[in-house]
Amino acid sequence: MFEHIPPFAGDPILSLNEDFQKDPRPHKINLSIGIYFDDAGRIPVMDSVRRAEAMVVAKGGPKPYLPIEGAANFRTAVQHLLFGAGHEAVTSGRVATIQSVGSSGGLKVGADFLATYFKGSQVWVSDPTWDNHRSMFEGAGLTVNTYPYYDAATGGLKFEAMLATLRGLPAKSIVLLHACCHNPTGVDLTRAQWEQLIPVLRDGQLIPYLDLAYQGFGDGIEQDAYAARALASAGVSFFIANSFSKSMSVYGERCGALSVVCPNAHEAALVLGQMKFTVRRNYSSPPIHGGQIVATVLTDPGLRQSWETELGAMRERILAMRTQLHAVLAAKVPGRDFGYFLTQRGMFSYTGMTTAQVDTLREVHGVYMVRSGRICVAGLNSGNVEATAVAMAAVLAG
Repeated sequence: MFEHIPPFAGDPILSLNEDFQKDPRPHKINLSIGIYFDDAGRIPVMDSVRRAEAMVVAKGGPKPYLPIEGAANFRTAVQHLLFGAGHEAVTSGRVATIQSVGSSGGLKVGADFLATYFKGSQVWVSDPTWDNHRSMFEGAGLTVNTYPYYDAATGGLKFEAMLATLRGLPAKSIVLLHACCHNPTGVDLTRAQWEQLIPVLRDGQLIPYLDLAYQGFGDGIEQDAYAARALASAGVSFFIANSFSKSMSVYGERCGALSVVCPNAHEAALVLGQMKFTVRRNYSSPPIHGGQIVATVLTDPGLRQSWETELGAMRERILAMRTQLHAVLAAKVPGRDFGYFLTQRGMFSYTGMTTAQVDTLREVHGVYMVRSGRICVAGLNSGNVEATAVAMAAVLAG
């Protein structure tokens, strides 16, 4: 019956991670998968999250189905985190939010919603973007195109080319944007560039779709929400999917949300209703446990402060790894400018290495990175950063 079904080629990043696990070399280094590891190479259990989970478990009680849209305290906490409790978009009730199964679940619900109610609209993603962006939107039946973004020559942004492309798009085109900590390049728009971009989105009647998976890993929790707050203040209607996988180290709990900023509360109610219908015919309702851990951290003042401190330390550790990687590479390969490692932000960086060089790093030196040359900087630590830089320098030197 199923002989006509083609084999699954596998996810390139997850497959690479599986290959790493099978590698018997004791000094292998994994910079492929997008997970935050501490300086001992372990996924941390944050103290604020551990305490919040103990409080959730201590409450006990029955475990009914959540409402389709998720728990009210979680949804409110998400809106306050993204926009601020006093933001007009929140206080006027024009933000529709659902609790989703990770931000991937939120992205897909939004994609299905757009495919239903904006027929004929096409999606535009940055070149490059996270591989799964294309898969999810195409899986919803939407056509996916790219706009210029990463400049391989400088390790920076092709901002003028990006603006020119977006200015030429038809109204109601869907534009996928990374709110901060761009995956995979680590190249972000500055605030000044967002201020130039927002009128292009608004005047062109485009539909921005923000992905905010790394809030707190760029410049800080409040600072990394700048794009979302600026768009809302400018009167732009847009989608934003956000995740707590990295920022609270709760990957397997699948804690995320999808919010849609609408022109008014009436339209927000319409959007929320149809997003609920989209969820109902998919996974029906989200799980309780992880969402309540997140809500507890965000709403308990003591836990919130503890979480912000812990997240700040994670961000600073990544910055320290960037600095150390840059220092060793600059010393080992003096004729090349590695300054982009210091300007790129968040968990990822494009190294500028070719596919052949990436393969040599893996096969000869046991350093695993995605074949595009992307590394997860959070996979570096004080015990492997110099070895990584030395191996990269050796491969670059030929």
